[in-house]
Amino acid sequence: MNNVIVVTGASSGFGLMSARALAHAGHTVYAGMRETQGRNAARVAEVQQYAGAHGIDLRTIEMDVAAQESVDAAIAQIIAAHARLDVVVHNAGHMSYGPAEAFTPEQFAQLYDINVLSTQRVNRAALPQLRKQGRGLVVWVSSSSVRGGTPPYLAPYFAAKAGMDSLAVSYAGELARWGIETSIVVPGAFTRGTNHFAHAGAPADDAVAKAYAAGPTADFGDVAFKGLAALEPADADPQAVAAAIVNVVDTPFGKRPFRVHIDPSQDGAEIVNGVADRVRAELLRRIGLEDILRPRLVA
Repeated sequence: MNNVIVVTGASSGFGLMSARALAHAGHTVYAGMRETQGRNAARVAEVQQYAGAHGIDLRTIEMDVAAQESVDAAIAQIIAAHARLDVVVHNAGHMSYGPAEAFTPEQFAQLYDINVLSTQRVNRAALPQLRKQGRGLVVWVSSSSVRGGTPPYLAPYFAAKAGMDSLAVSYAGELARWGIETSIVVPGAFTRGTNHFAHAGAPADDAVAKAYAAGPTADFGDVAFKGLAALEPADADPQAVAAAIVNVVDTPFGKRPFRVHIDPSQDGAEIVNGVADRVRAELLRRIGLEDILRPRLVA
């Protein structure tokens, strides 16, 4: 079945990989990105050329997930073109790297805005259409950092991703009776193959950052990153995340997994998430809401 899909944050990394892979799988895919007529104009041209060369239905659309007006316009444009929207992929996000104390509260808020509030903006724009249809799928690109081993110097990112994951879990139950499925894709720390680490934000308080760099934590930055990279198998391929998203989308309604882990380094997130998700399911049974563990077809 051909689905109309929007992928947020699709100018690079997991987002661009997923948009391409979904289009190759036969879907109509909108790669959401900001500044399509500015700094991402070259990417827009590249995507158009790629789509034409491979004969796939891959399109770009202006979508700044930090602005509700931009998100609303993008979703409205997609629905106007197809009279439906089947899948939303929440991929947009940003990383930061450095000692937590050296990041200002405003920087924490900015990370939370991009990684968490962006999903709320997109949901408020897209979910009315999915609820109207009585069917749909929301895919959340989480992180193994939410419940796996957590090395130092990634605190703002970890906190933001944990917030997004918690929001995804709550939404799953609230949308189930509307016929809308939820799948949470959990990538591990891919240190190669994307710009995730290379484009990570740095702390604004340089004095505090220098204090950490000169004190007993002087080795943290180097050891933590090298340690993560060493855990990653040589053949770890971030394209596996895109393949997992395609598999989720192509799985029949009602059989899609609640979580999928793609973590070559095996940082323990799958174990902890397994326990947490079982606890959630048991609580919902105990309070009489077992039915929301699975989406309900809406006539």
